[in-house]
Amino acid sequence: MNTDTTGTDGTGPSRVLVVDDDRLNRMLLAGGVRAQGHEVTEAADGHAALARLREQPHDAVLLDIVMPGMDGFEVLAQLRADVALRATPVIVVSAVEDMASVVRAIEMGAVDYLPKPFDPVLLRARLQQSLQQKRLRDLEQAYLGQELTLRQNERLATLGRLAAGVAHELNNPAAAASRSVHQLAENVDHLLDAARDLFATGLDHDVLSWVGEVRTRHVDPGRTALDVADEEDALAGWLGRTGAEGADDLAPVLAEQGLTTAAVTECATRLREREVAVALRWIGHSEHTRSLLGEVHDAVARISGIVEALKGYTHLDRAPDQLVDVHAGLDDTVAVLAAALQGVTVTRSYEPDLPAVAANGPELNQLWTHLIANAADALGGTGTLGLETARDGDRITVAVTDDGPGIPDAVRDRVFDPFVSTKPPGAGTGLGLTVAHRIVTESHGGRIEVASVPGSTRFTVHLPITR
Repeated sequence: MNTDTTGTDGTGPSRVLVVDDDRLNRMLLAGGVRAQGHEVTEAADGHAALARLREQPHDAVLLDIVMPGMDGFEVLAQLRADVALRATPVIVVSAVEDMASVVRAIEMGAVDYLPKPFDPVLLRARLQQSLQQKRLRDLEQAYLGQELTLRQNERLATLGRLAAGVAHELNNPAAAASRSVHQLAENVDHLLDAARDLFATGLDHDVLSWVGEVRTRHVDPGRTALDVADEEDALAGWLGRTGAEGADDLAPVLAEQGLTTAAVTECATRLREREVAVALRWIGHSEHTRSLLGEVHDAVARISGIVEALKGYTHLDRAPDQLVDVHAGLDDTVAVLAAALQGVTVTRSYEPDLPAVAANGPELNQLWTHLIANAADALGGTGTLGLETARDGDRITVAVTDDGPGIPDAVRDRVFDPFVSTKPPGAGTGLGLTVAHRIVTESHGGRIEVASVPGSTRFTVHLPITR
């Protein structure tokens, strides 16, 4: 007896459905199938056959053509229309011998044809061949399912890394904006008080305009932190000697905004002593407000830039297959991975007028992410990461380099194999370069190469310009 009878679950005998309206024929077929070690389910017509198949998966069907109610052709048609059943192999066993019927059955999805009365030896051979083909298809589907799962897991790992990096990048400008807004709220109160006191002095319009222009005549844009500290001491001393109210609080504000003792000295030449302190308070808080607004603007612009880079990286507003600007993709990836690249010097050697490539934008950015993140991990926060592009005939080349420790000899030839990693256990999935390799070779018809020695690692991607 043939021992190769693995069924739908991969562990037991195959399950075969015998469909024939003639009871004797059905018994003979069922007996021949059981003699091969398979499990048998029987159906006397097309409706019963479809019901059996939908109740329980089968590995093969032996199907008669001429049956009352629903014939074999209709059963074939309904099987092929059902996504869950269309892969089930069907062998037609029929007394109908005209070639047109045989061809029609094959065209409708039958994998083989046996005439009645059937030859048991031929039945064994045809059935075993059909079952073997189904097992191979099932293995292929299982492999593809595992492949999709591995890719999805790697995408999720990449997404987690990007989310952490983007969160870190957004947190800094968001915290700066929040801090500036809080200070701005406090400073506006001081500014309003200073403005009220300044107008209460009764100074005319020309003098008020002159006061507003004092800072522009005496600001020092090239000062250092030490210069600011020295100017603060000088201002505090000058204000203290004049008896100005709140000199200790006012001096830091004036110095921070770039005002010098020359500014307060000029105020003293045109204003009375009480008016000098009021005017300086108004000038200081006005400039502080302007400075805080500038900080908020810079922080919001930084957040907007990060979001724009992320939008370009994900290609959210574009179709997956498109003409892709490789330089923009590399730059967006560097921006998104900025947190991982802290302390690393990024150099670019881009060929001018590099043509756009016909590619899947999100997949290419996933490719750049794997290569750049791997280089960043190898550098460990110090060193140089290089990005190079060039045109080579009908292809472009993109190189990602780093001056890290290099890839060990033991794994250099296997870096694109699944689960091969140079990182410590738990620090990576070992799938990043595997996915990168498949994106280049399978999705885009290109090739990827690696060269590595201590102090120099280079991944080179070759992509066709047109797919």
